[in-house]
Amino acid sequence: MKLLKTACAIAAALTALSAGATDLLEVWRAASTHDPEVAIAQSARQAGQARRGQAVALWRPGVRLDAGVAAMSADSETSGANFSAPGMSASNGVAFNTSVNRGTSTNLTLSARQPLFGPERSAQSRQLEIAADAAEFEWQAAQQDLVLRTAQRYFDVLLATRKVELLAKQLSAVERALVEAKDRFALGDAPVTDTHEASARALGLKAQWLAAQSEQEISQTALSDTSGLVSPTLQPLAAAGVAESLAPLAHWQALALQNNPKLRLQQANVQAAHEEARKHSLAGAATVDLVAQTGQQRLHGNGDFGAASNNSRQQMIGVQLSVPLYTGGWRSARQDEALRLEDKALAEVERARQQISQQTQGAWLGLRSGSARSQALAEAATATRARLDATRLGHQVGDRTTLDLLNAENDMSSAELNWLQARVDVLLNTLRLHALAGQLDESRLMSVNAQLQR
Repeated sequence: MKLLKTACAIAAALTALSAGATDLLEVWRAASTHDPEVAIAQSARQAGQARRGQAVALWRPGVRLDAGVAAMSADSETSGANFSAPGMSASNGVAFNTSVNRGTSTNLTLSARQPLFGPERSAQSRQLEIAADAAEFEWQAAQQDLVLRTAQRYFDVLLATRKVELLAKQLSAVERALVEAKDRFALGDAPVTDTHEASARALGLKAQWLAAQSEQEISQTALSDTSGLVSPTLQPLAAAGVAESLAPLAHWQALALQNNPKLRLQQANVQAAHEEARKHSLAGAATVDLVAQTGQQRLHGNGDFGAASNNSRQQMIGVQLSVPLYTGGWRSARQDEALRLEDKALAEVERARQQISQQTQGAWLGLRSGSARSQALAEAATATRARLDATRLGHQVGDRTTLDLLNAENDMSSAELNWLQARVDVLLNTLRLHALAGQLDESRLMSVNAQLQR
């Protein structure tokens, strides 16, 4: 009896708190700032956006400064030179010798390079742009997955909570039937089998109720992990949803094949693989750059002929062409690899198309039949409720056995749970269909959330 009172108290508390319950939209907004998957996707998105800056930077000029100092020895010998100077006659066979032993060498070079032409660089820039787009598609998919995950866990809690409530009510009814069966047996008005049946059903229901409580705690923990909300009281599902007109299947499949973020991500992978193959082609090997450089080198110290110093300065600006003539087969091998990876990416796109088309068909069919199924189960729940009332009355006048009453109680609970599950399936299929079409956003969630209101 103590267990029964606890069950009834929980059911009463849940009903009392429903007025101030947290709805699906509030849970999703909490999850948007708490769920770790969202944090991962957000960081990946930001990293992807940084690649756009890298793509632009590839075509900007680069400036480099090189400086160095070292200990250096140098010897220079020149013979047979011709020498002339103002006021002096020319001399032939002149020799010049210089020497620096362990002197100090310094160098300073400032260079700039502006890429003008380079198919490989163009392909790399395009790959960075594609990677940024891919990060955006991943973010969109993560956002939609969060909505679906939050909704699924929200409804899991609703179903588990309702199951606990129904089992508590059923357990209460069985406890009453057990007391009544014992009293009627004591009076000789009912067989002992009624007592045994009621007792066995009560023990079985207690076990189911405890298991349902465990399921409720697990589903509640999963929702709390996603949203960060600690055991929120959720807005229950309305008795009747808002029926929506459903466009033909071909319309939804066309939207899915055009807008699905996961499919677009696969298509971006194909583009990136194509650019990788182009990057290693022979036509992509040549580069043309505008280069400018200024530098100074100085060596000074003491040598075999006394103090010595050597200074040189250079300035240069011009256009540089670079063409690799032979790479040992590395470039062709890399291109072969890239071409095979492009084939793989194309096959993955085709596989994704088939999967998304099948998933869209499944969600569409589930949604098309879901409303009719929900209506049928609502009528079945009404019928089982009427049957329970009739069985309860028949049991009071002796026309129905205790087993009949217990079976009617069980059938009513099962009918209500099936009806609730059918309404949940309709809402989840609505969200899944819009997610597959790349249209699942806050406005769509608000529409579904409105159907939860009583």
